[in-house]
Amino acid sequence: RVPVLILSFFQHALNSGVRRYHVAPVLCQRAKVAMSHFEPNEYINYEKLEKNINIVRKRLDRPLTLSEKIVYGHLDDPAKQEIERGKTYLRLRPDRVAMQDATAQMAMLQFISSGLPKVAVPSTIHCDHLIEAQLGGEKDLQRAKDINQEVYNFLSTAGAKYGVGFWKPGSGIIHQIILENYSYPGVMLIGTDSHTPNGGGLGGICIGVGGADAVDVMAGIPWELKCPKVIGVKLTGKLSGWTSPKDVILKVAGILTVKGGTGAIIEYHGPGVDSISCTGMATICNMGAEIGATTSIFPYNERMKKYLGKTGRAAIATLADEFKQHLVPDSGCQYDQVIEINLSELKPHINGPFTPDLAHPVSDIGAVAEKEGWPVDIRVGLIGSCTNSSYEDMGRSAAVAKQALAHGLKCKSKFTITPGSEQIRATIERDGYAKVLRDVGGLVLANACGPCIGQWDRKDIKKGEKNTIVTSYNRNFTGRNDANPETHAFVTSPEIVTALSIAGTLKFNPETDYLTGADGKKFKLEAPDADELPKLEFDPGQDTYQYPPKDGSGQHVDVSPTSQRLQLLEPFDKWDGKDLEDMLILIKVKGKCTTDHISAAGPWLKFRGHLDNISNNLLIGAINIENGKANSVRNALTQEFGPVPDTARYYKKMGVKWAVVGDENYGEGSSREHAALEPRHLGGRVIITKSFARIHETNLKKQGLLPLTFADPADYNKIHPVDKLSIVGLKDFAPGKPLKCIIKHPNGSQETIMLNHTFNESQIEWFQAGSALNRMKELQQKSS
Repeated sequence: RVPVLILSFFQHALNSGVRRYHVAPVLCQRAKVAMSHFEPNEYINYEKLEKNINIVRKRLDRPLTLSEKIVYGHLDDPAKQEIERGKTYLRLRPDRVAMQDATAQMAMLQFISSGLPKVAVPSTIHCDHLIEAQLGGEKDLQRAKDINQEVYNFLSTAGAKYGVGFWKPGSGIIHQIILENYSYPGVMLIGTDSHTPNGGGLGGICIGVGGADAVDVMAGIPWELKCPKVIGVKLTGKLSGWTSPKDVILKVAGILTVKGGTGAIIEYHGPGVDSISCTGMATICNMGAEIGATTSIFPYNERMKKYLGKTGRAAIATLADEFKQHLVPDSGCQYDQVIEINLSELKPHINGPFTPDLAHPVSDIGAVAEKEGWPVDIRVGLIGSCTNSSYEDMGRSAAVAKQALAHGLKCKSKFTITPGSEQIRATIERDGYAKVLRDVGGLVLANACGPCIGQWDRKDIKKGEKNTIVTSYNRNFTGRNDANPETHAFVTSPEIVTALSIAGTLKFNPETDYLTGADGKKFKLEAPDADELPKLEFDPGQDTYQYPPKDGSGQHVDVSPTSQRLQLLEPFDKWDGKDLEDMLILIKVKGKCTTDHISAAGPWLKFRGHLDNISNNLLIGAINIENGKANSVRNALTQEFGPVPDTARYYKKMGVKWAVVGDENYGEGSSREHAALEPRHLGGRVIITKSFARIHETNLKKQGLLPLTFADPADYNKIHPVDKLSIVGLKDFAPGKPLKCIIKHPNGSQETIMLNHTFNESQIEWFQAGSALNRMKELQQKSS
């Protein structure tokens, strides 16, 4: 082993113009650099990445995009894998797994069911989703620890038993922790949260998945992903003034819409990239989830190197420098689509309400809001979240707040701040940013997701009251932040949120408009300027990490049979070999149906480890086309209208199979696999839509359901909620072969339509076995 210090010395010498001896490649091959200082014996393997890339490049005989290099560099069998963008399924070997506490419960319950003794790859659990914003950081954190003690104890002991690192509540948001400690150029990381792509800001392929996918990787099984297309976003010019990295993705969302990135990786490139900080690149990649992208990525550059150094990972940067040709796109590589954005011309944006792709320049939003009848008075401004809680974000917001304070002003709107991690919290306290934000009227919340995911005990309005909030978050679906369907939520950058909160209205444009100080004099806010990284080292704050023991076999993991929070899983029933005949339609969904509509978060998060209890929120947010109402469907057996979960339970009790009919991009949003587990648990068999979001479609397959799409989208109109559906020809179920659906109307007439699917052979085996986990156990039994 060559010490990292020696390697760093030679790198410095080579970069300083000293005579270039041919030593760097040799040193690089011998040097071992840890993936993370929390796992000193798990090493970065750029040599294998390089070897795989060279095999694939020789086979394809063309330049490769950066996305292709990292994805194909992690192929299980690069020599034989069939590769066609947008068509073939790839078998991949990710480097690591990360899970947030809400999804980790079900993922670890499934891993326990697998019977395996220990995870096969480095894995971590992050406690960030179960902390409700109410009174402020310390009080909310202590309350969460008390309320969620059973769940935290389960995750902690399960982590210890199965070799998974555990980040305690208060440590911060999963994606900020990953950026600070685990992401690096060229890594392939999967996480059980849809905003896992945040790690693309450090040049990694980081993909959001359901818990069953995470179990595959933790079990050492190759992970399947449909070969992504690659959308190139060429950035020219440079950011300046009020325009921020957030405006790049807000603009892209407006161009591509919430489904325009489906099945594709968004790859940013061009000369404009270098004007964006590493954490700014992470912001852009993070919100790529809102356009349905598989993930997003930036090429390795000096801004990433600077961030790696500041977060104690200079050795990784040195190693990445040696392999840089594999961490940037090849010259002449081809993208499936190219978008060009001139950063010098880009204006500050604000997107919403009710969907993250409704883009407006900040200069226009006041007039648009008045025209549309949206409330222009801002009730609450909220900064932070996994998308925008970096040191730079907090610094730019504080720079705006300082100017207001200098003129005797505070926020007219309520104002909250969510630090992204304990490290960020401690550092902004030390450097004075937190005090400035408090002085302007802000309440600093816990290092957690909080209001961004609906963990907000909001008291300033009543449910049903029409109001406007502005956030630096990523999603703004109906009711997402506060469970109030009349809250008009807009997403923008932290500095714009701060400026608008000071003004108290959407009609304020900080680029042109004036505020009136306490002395009666008018003044204009100057564009904020702040350091991207602290001048001093980061303050790590409190130690919140629990290392897994070397041998956890003696660790006991307790799940009480009477628990209301946790429930061991029972295997789903196998396919009986017959066609699915005369299924009832539980609900025909009208319009947008996100995973928030299918399995709401907020107060339901406490049941994420208890499948039967959380199934009581199944589709309660979806709009029934029959009556235009949420959580009100006709029971076809009794003809009475009632809640969706109750109706599903009744059908299950009566032994009747049922289906759901949905619209476009069904299941967009969060990666939560509960949106697939719940319909399966309550007796669902088929979900038929015009199109699916990627993660949700995979999650449905994993749980033994049939996600099918109309061959002709107009056939959506042929099905009525009172019809019965039969899926025939399942004995001949095969990849690429459509399935036949017979629609039986109440008057006795019938229609036949064709339904498409994206199942491959192994996924068909999941369906036949009843779930992917069932199939895994079958294969284990055969091998033993």
